[in-house]
Amino acid sequence: MITIQPLGFVNSSVLKFLEKTLSKVFGKVKMLNPIEIPKECYNKLRRQYFSTCILFRLPSNNITLGITEHDMYANNLNFIFGEAELNGKRAIISLYRLKPELYGQKDDGLFKLRSLKEAMHEFGHVFGLKHCENKRCVMYFSNSIFDTDFKDWKYCQKCRALLSKKININLEFDLEFD
Repeated sequence: MITIQPLGFVNSSVLKFLEKTLSKVFGKVKMLNPIEIPKECYNKLRRQYFSTCILFRLPSNNITLGITEHDMYANNLNFIFGEAELNGKRAIISLYRLKPELYGQKDDGLFKLRSLKEAMHEFGHVFGLKHCENKRCVMYFSNSIFDTDFKDWKYCQKCRALLSKKININLEFDLEFD
């Protein structure tokens, strides 16, 4: 079973969309009650949260996706959209830099789609996938929001074949942004 762990306030519409969509992809997904983001993971100089610090404070009894609206960074990176334990049980995404208004764009489902892409990407790592060279694959590394927008929310055939050895996934449905 997969659990979603909101950290602090998180857009409820995005949470519901992710819960519903990820349930279609991976099977049962359970939404946990929000918890506070760990204060000790905040870097005052950077005004960002250190993602690895948060990642290892997430529950690990199930596969858990932490979601925050705070800005995050990782070692050697100015910011990140997410981080995961490769072949582990924990992943985290930040919605902070996924918001269309940050780039002067309208929403129209874009915020939810970006959130899904980041969640799928981090789950890929949890299930053992590394970054893909296919720019359309959700496992392609996003250097910017433009990379995120260009890639699909699904795994390419090569990544799907690797995943199928570990888990059953369903990618054959239309997204519903209601």
